[in-house]
Amino acid sequence: MAFEITGKVIDIMPVNQVSDKFRKREFVIEKKDTGGPNVFVDYLKFQLVQDKCDLINESFLNEEVKIWFNLKGNRWERDGKVNYFTNLDTWKIEKISSAGKDQDTRQQSAPESFPADLDEMSDLPF
Repeated sequence: MAFEITGKVIDIMPVNQVSDKFRKREFVIEKKDTGGPNVFVDYLKFQLVQDKCDLINESFLNEEVKIWFNLKGNRWERDGKVNYFTNLDTWKIEKISSAGKDQDTRQQSAPESFPADLDEMSDLPF
């Protein structure tokens, strides 16, 4: 099942070559949610694996992004002790353009044109 989320990239780790055939890269986003007057902040760590490691680089740092990811769960047993891991496995990431937000603001604040009949009254002496 695929999920998506938006947030600000606050940390990008280097690519970790785990074995000859496996590499991964982790990054963290800051997700803010407002609940009335309160602001709740979560720090979520995602991973990219294999060829997906190249989807992010240092230019994403401090940028707002939209992330598409899958939940991956693993069971690991060692010395009779069982552990479970959950990974947020990213498969697509995009920067959220701030230019689009600026353009929307400019369109909303643009002066309105006056109807033609108001221009005809502009030559009145009062």
